[in-house]
Amino acid sequence: MITLGTNTYALDDPRVLLVLAGAALGLLILLLLIVSVRAAGRSARLAEPLAQQMGQLGSRVQALGEGQERLAGGLHHVSEAQASSQTAMLQLMEQRLAAVQVQMNENLHGSARRTAQSLGDLQQRLQSIDKAQENITKLSGDVLSLQDILSNKQTRGAFGEIQLTDIVGKALPKDSFTLQATLSNGRRADCLIHLPNPPGPICIDSKFPLEAYEQLRRAETPDQLGRAAQMLRLSVRKHIKDISEKYIIEGETADGALMFLPSEAVYAELHGNFPELVRDGFAARVWIVSPTTCMATLNTMRAILKDARMQEQAGAIRKELGLLYADVDRLGSRVENLDRHFGQAAKDIADIKISADKAGRRARRLDNFDFEELASGGPSPVVGLAKSDA
Repeated sequence: MITLGTNTYALDDPRVLLVLAGAALGLLILLLLIVSVRAAGRSARLAEPLAQQMGQLGSRVQALGEGQERLAGGLHHVSEAQASSQTAMLQLMEQRLAAVQVQMNENLHGSARRTAQSLGDLQQRLQSIDKAQENITKLSGDVLSLQDILSNKQTRGAFGEIQLTDIVGKALPKDSFTLQATLSNGRRADCLIHLPNPPGPICIDSKFPLEAYEQLRRAETPDQLGRAAQMLRLSVRKHIKDISEKYIIEGETADGALMFLPSEAVYAELHGNFPELVRDGFAARVWIVSPTTCMATLNTMRAILKDARMQEQAGAIRKELGLLYADVDRLGSRVENLDRHFGQAAKDIADIKISADKAGRRARRLDNFDFEELASGGPSPVVGLAKSDA
């Protein structure tokens, strides 16, 4: 039972129950309002750091936007500078390539000119060698064999100076002897053969004791034979003495001379029956020769002259070969210089290509730039919410 003033109400009265329910509902609403107010206060207190963080985050976002704008301006400036640098580099590369091309053209032109000159010099050297070879061939062709001379009946039938001139002219080259040569003492030799030292120039004088030999052949009695033999001895000894005194000059001619007998019969007579005359000639360094032995002697002299001429030509050939070797060596050096210039030009072009590739890679990296890679710090820390006291 519930008593309110003078009124008493039963607990099971519907009106009492309705009032009690309303009161309970009001109390519940009040409690809920109180709890809500307290929760709102706590929420307000907890939202203050979050609001601060949101404000800071907004500031950072704004700063990041400004940084992006500055970065975009910097990238634009970098792009312009890169374009300007690339243009300058391309101009420098063009100038360098033009200079390299000019230098290569000059080097090629100079090398071609020097190569042509070296080849011209080489051709001249080869022509000189060919000319020397022709001289040797001509010298060998001008030499006649002993058999050709002996088979010529007209040569064997000639006498005196004519026969000597014919034999010497056919046995030796024309520039190797002088006919009717005048010596320093004023004497004139029938023939002077220009042999190299030693032995030196040697004189040949033709002598023919025809009268003494004819008397010797016509002698019928021992008295006539004795007088003819004595006349032949005197005549030959006089010829030996004259040749020794006139045609052997120390320092000018060889230390001997030749006495040419144009008759094989006279020569055989002296060697067969007058050996003392031959010995007298040896003692006076005058060698008696007949057409046959003269030819043999001239062949020996020809061999000496040929050897001397070949040595001279060989010297000329060695000289030309030395010059040829120098030209070839100079040509090789110039080819090496040309190859070195080509190598340097190729190296310069390779360096230019490397620089261009590096510049291209840098430009591509700037074009594909990732801004996040430029951030100096890590991501901004997020402040967590404080736990509720409830």
